[in-house]
Amino acid sequence: MNATRRITGLTAALVSVTLVDACHKTPPAQPAPAVAPAAGPNADSARRAQEEAARRAAEDAARRRAADSAAAAAAAARDAASAAEALRTALTAMVHFDYDQSDLRPEDRAILDAKVPILTANPTVVIQVAGHTDERGSDEYNLALGQRRASSVKAYLVQHGIADSRIQTISYGEERPMAQGTDESAYQQNRRAEFVITGGPQTLRKP
Repeated sequence: MNATRRITGLTAALVSVTLVDACHKTPPAQPAPAVAPAAGPNADSARRAQEEAARRAAEDAARRRAADSAAAAAAAARDAASAAEALRTALTAMVHFDYDQSDLRPEDRAILDAKVPILTANPTVVIQVAGHTDERGSDEYNLALGQRRASSVKAYLVQHGIADSRIQTISYGEERPMAQGTDESAYQQNRRAEFVITGGPQTLRKP
């Protein structure tokens, strides 16, 4: 009888422990079900706003690209015009002479040397070389001196590879002074050879 009671008591104790242990175990949390975005007028409005913002951004980017392209083209055109003007300035730069002389001075040979590659790069260009003098001497003498000066320039260019047919010469003697006056400063400016482009392209090609 006592043994039966002991067995019954042990069984009851085991059941109690099992129940208590089960009460302390928390079941695992279940993830909340995903909620689908609500459809309706608000969603459509948001989608249209996003599309409009994307369209405007694309248009702004296209305008910026066009503006950058136009600016680059304008800069290139300015650079080309500046380069062409520099070539024209070099080709028409004057040379000067000592009193009653037609020989080229070293500094004037350097000016002519700068013309040679330009003329070589532009084979259809034709130039005129005009010789001038100061007012001292007779008209006839100065016309002949001016012609010698123009011919001296032409000979130098021909010796450096420029075709004779591309260089015309003329003399104005003392008829077209660059500077008025009867002092050496005015005389020095008037003893010169001038260059005029008489044929060829409007835009010179860079050597």
